[in-house]
Amino acid sequence: MSSDISGQTIIVVGGAGYIGSHVCKALQASGAVPVTFDNLSSGHEHAVKYGPLIKVDLRDKAAILTSCGDYKDASAVVHLASSIEVGLGETDPAGFYNNNVIGAFHLLEAMRETGLNNLIFSSTCATYGDTDQMPLMEDQTQKPFSVYGKTKLAIEHMIQSYHKAYDLKYLTLRYFNAAGADESGEIGEEHDPETHLIPIALAAAAGLRAKMKLFGTDYDTPDGTCIRDYIHVNDIAQAHILGLSKFGQGLKAAEVNIGSGEGISNLEILKLIADVTGSSVPYDAAPRRNGDLTRLYADPGLAKELLGFTAQYSDPKTIIASAWNFHKRVWGL
Repeated sequence: MSSDISGQTIIVVGGAGYIGSHVCKALQASGAVPVTFDNLSSGHEHAVKYGPLIKVDLRDKAAILTSCGDYKDASAVVHLASSIEVGLGETDPAGFYNNNVIGAFHLLEAMRETGLNNLIFSSTCATYGDTDQMPLMEDQTQKPFSVYGKTKLAIEHMIQSYHKAYDLKYLTLRYFNAAGADESGEIGEEHDPETHLIPIALAAAAGLRAKMKLFGTDYDTPDGTCIRDYIHVNDIAQAHILGLSKFGQGLKAAEVNIGSGEGISNLEILKLIADVTGSSVPYDAAPRRNGDLTRLYADPGLAKELLGFTAQYSDPKTIIASAWNFHKRVWGL
């Protein structure tokens, strides 16, 4: 499938990771050439199937400058590389600020020095913080509760400053809960350690792990578990394709929520997993984790207006079925 980004070279920082590999596949399908920059600390070399891999760490200022210089004719940079585990951010903030914020600073400086001027940044709904104002809109005050959210907001502010001072063109995508896997089953979610609900619950349902822990059953929600907006990773990838095309149409700067617009509780997810797999999910109730919020779901209106984006794959049962298809292959079931 060709598009108006066909023939373009796109640098994908973190392209060996979960979202990054799906973005790279979507880029190839659109006729673009994705070039993955990744240190493989959490990504997987086997997931880099759609273009070249450049092994580089954002924390190495000289190395990222050299790598950007080698691809200075690229049309845009997609920045997806970051530490994401909320609990670890609370116990190791130094590591999170070093990897996320310092790494992003080195990337922005390398882009500035090599003339790369179009950026899509992977941000998060966690920048909004704990609020009862739902659905979340882009102009809502951002007061992040977690270290993870704070590092992402710091990068957002840095990007805005580079836009104002150096005319950087950017699109910040605030993802809600990325989930699911490509329908081919060849790529999917492979975090180590895995901290996301759906793959953990699938492993528990398959009998590949002991009872999972359900963190927080005393939230102010109908069933006591927290509510999230799950967005299929292929929908996220498509948002990038739409965003990249907007640079050629005059996009200068924007922050956009990428979510389905619907919230679903953790317990409801476990029930759907039982429906899809035919096995119930064994779990023990556990205390809330630091940094977790009660409810988060998007107002997707701006994404539709600005990007022409509407989620196509993000029905929760579709998400779970696609993840199950991938994990069955990986686990040899």
